Amino acid sequence: MRPHGRARVDSRNPQAFGICDRCGFLYNHTNLSWQFDWAGVNLINKRILVCEACNDTPQEQLRAIVLPADPTPIINARVDLFAEAETDYVTISAPTVTDPVTGIPIPSTTYIVSEDGVNYNTQPTGVPVGLDGNAIMPLQGTVSYGKVIPYLSVTSVGNGVVTVTCYSAHGLVTNDQVSVEGLTNPLAMGFYSVIVTNNPLVFSYITSSRVKSGSFATSTTLIRTAKVGLPYGYDKIPQVGP
Repeated sequence: MRPHGRARVDSRNPQAFGICDRCGFLYNHTNLSWQFDWAGVNLINKRILVCEACNDTPQEQLRAIVLPADPTPIINARVDLFAEAETDYVTISAPTVTDPVTGIPIPSTTYIVSEDGVNYNTQPTGVPVGLDGNAIMPLQGTVSYGKVIPYLSVTSVGNGVVTVTCYSAHGLVTNDQVSVEGLTNPLAMGFYSVIVTNNPLVFSYITSSRVKSGSFATSTTLIRTAKVGLPYGYDKIPQVGP
């Protein structure tokens, strides 16, 4: 008599044999089950018949997460004053200023206002700190960052403007941001908002300090697109000297 593996043989109730598609052992066909697995929000039949030992539990990592609907907004909501919290205005400080007409001291929290009624903001000083070229945001929405810009030269004529000439069109527009590393002059390295003219191969950026004239590119120079958060009300990275 030939061996029948893990199948049962009953002359009064004959049943077909079947091979498990996963382990290859012989079973009664009726004891084999279809293997199901998650695909999105539904279970799908993998079209393989397996024994009980080989029948895996559907993998939850393949199951789509069904997010619930957003909560209904409340009426008359009261949110934080984000604009005011992000804005640092210049105010009158000590010594105490006295109104020349009334002689009443002006509180130190009085804003300094321009002639057209705009409060003066405090001006950042020096280059941005805490930014790392190795930690560029890779994606915001559908826009990818950290892309290398193929440069041809990085030069300056002795002022605070650094000009980058590229092999091919860089695709940047004014106020796009770049990270610059590996130059011979460290004053020209960092994160900058660019200025783009009509030449698609050239862009420039302004440093916080005057740099000497010359060519700054080296074999390790790396210029990449970037996207960093800006202070409230700013459309470009502040680069201000002390």
